[in-house]
Amino acid sequence: MKLKKSMLVVPMSIMLLMPTAALAEDHGDHSGHSESGMEMGTATPAAELRITLDTALTEHAFLAIEAMRKGVDGAEDFDQAAAALTSNSDDIAAAVSSVYGEENGAAFLEIWNSHIGYFVDYVTATAEDNQEGIDQALAELEEYKVEQAAFFATATEDRLPAAALEEGLQMHIDMLLTAFDAYAEGDFETAYTQEREAIMHMGGFAEQLSVAIADQFPDQFENTNPDTPAIDLRAQLNYVFTEHAGLAAMAMQDGADGAESFDQAAAALNANADDLAAAVASVYGEDAGAQFAEIWNSHIGYFVDYVVATGEGNTEGQEAAKAELDGYIVEQAAFLETATEGRIPAADLEAGLTEHVGQLLTAFDSYVAGDYETAYSSIREAWAHMTMPAAGLSAAIVDQFPDQFGGDMPGMPSTGMGGMAAAEENGFPIGYLMALLFVMIGGSALAVRKYGSDKQ
Repeated sequence: MKLKKSMLVVPMSIMLLMPTAALAEDHGDHSGHSESGMEMGTATPAAELRITLDTALTEHAFLAIEAMRKGVDGAEDFDQAAAALTSNSDDIAAAVSSVYGEENGAAFLEIWNSHIGYFVDYVTATAEDNQEGIDQALAELEEYKVEQAAFFATATEDRLPAAALEEGLQMHIDMLLTAFDAYAEGDFETAYTQEREAIMHMGGFAEQLSVAIADQFPDQFENTNPDTPAIDLRAQLNYVFTEHAGLAAMAMQDGADGAESFDQAAAALNANADDLAAAVASVYGEDAGAQFAEIWNSHIGYFVDYVVATGEGNTEGQEAAKAELDGYIVEQAAFLETATEGRIPAADLEAGLTEHVGQLLTAFDSYVAGDYETAYSSIREAWAHMTMPAAGLSAAIVDQFPDQFGGDMPGMPSTGMGGMAAAEENGFPIGYLMALLFVMIGGSALAVRKYGSDKQ
C-alpha cells in the first residue's frame, strides 16, 4: 500500500469562485428577466455561485472514489490522485472563505480534510482485511458527519438544518463506500453506477448550499436566485459535461492498464453519453438527438482507437485517431451551431472542442509516460473546462426558448425539479429534460431530494 496521509496536505490551488460563464462566449445578455419580471438568466451572480460549488463538489466525489481505488490497488499514481483530491478540497475551502471569511474557511478545511483521512483509513483497513480498522474508520466518519453538519448549519444560520445535513452527508459517505467496496470486491458494474450517483448527489448539495448563501447575503449576489429553471438547466448540463471529462480520462487509463474494470468504465462513459443525447433529443427532437449521439459517440471511439494504438506502439494509428478527432471537432461544432441557430458560432465551438480533446490526450499521454502529476493536472483542467460548453449551451437554449424560463422555482431550497413539468410549449419539453437528467442515472433524484426535504 502506498497510502500516505501526508499527501492530504498540499499548497492551495487557484480559487474556483469565479464567473465560470465568463469563459463561455457571450451571445447576448442572459442575466436578465422575462417580461413578467422573473429571473431567466443563466449567468447571474447566484448562478455563478451555484456552478462554482457544483463543479468543485461533484469533482470531489469523482476524485475521492478514484483515489480510493488507486489506494486499494497500490497504484503508482496514488500520491498524485490524492494530491488532486486535496487540491480540490482547497478550492472548496477557498469558496467557503470568500463567503464566510478566512477563519471559517480554515475551520471548514480542517473538518473536510478529516473525512478524506478517514476514507484513507477505511481503504487501508480494507486492503489489510482489518475489520477493527474498518469499524474505527466508520466511527470516525460518523463523528465527522455531525461536525460538518453543525458547521454548515451555523454558517448558514440554520438555513440548512443540521438534521437534514447529517442525512445528506451520510448518503454521501455511503455512496463513496459502496462504490469502493464494490470495486474492491470486483463488482465493477455496481462500482461505476454508484460513482455516477455519488457525483450527481453532490450536485444536490451544491444547489442547496448556494440557495442558502444567496438568501443569507442577498446584496452580495444582487438579489438573484440560484434555483431557477434556467440555472437548473445550466447546472444539469454542467454535471453531465464535467462528468464526461472525468469518466473519459479514467476509462482511457483503464484501457492503457488492461484493467479488469475497463468494460464497466467504458459503460459508465457510454451511459453519460446517452444522457447527453437524450437531453438534446428532448430539446431538438429525436432525429437531432440521434444525430448528436452518432457524432458524440464517434469521438469516444476515436479516443479508444488512440488508446489501442498507443498500447501497440503504433504511431501511425495514433496519428490516424488524431485526424479522426479533428474531423469530429468540425462536425460537432457544425451540429451545435445549426441546432442553436447560430447562437454558438462554429468557430468558437471548434476552439473549445480542440482544447477538450487536447486536455484528454495530454492526460492520457502523461499517464502512460508515468508523469502522473501532469496527468491529474490535465484531468482537473478537463473537468473545469467542460463548464464552458455547459454555460454556452444553456445560455443559447434559454435565449432560443425564452418562454420556458420565465419564472423562479417555487420554494427554497428545492430539489431542482419543481416548477417545470408543465413547460412544453414551442416543442420544448423542459420538464422532461430536467427529470431525465436526474432520473436516468437510477434513483439519484431521490438522493438529491434528501438535502432539501426539511426545508419544503
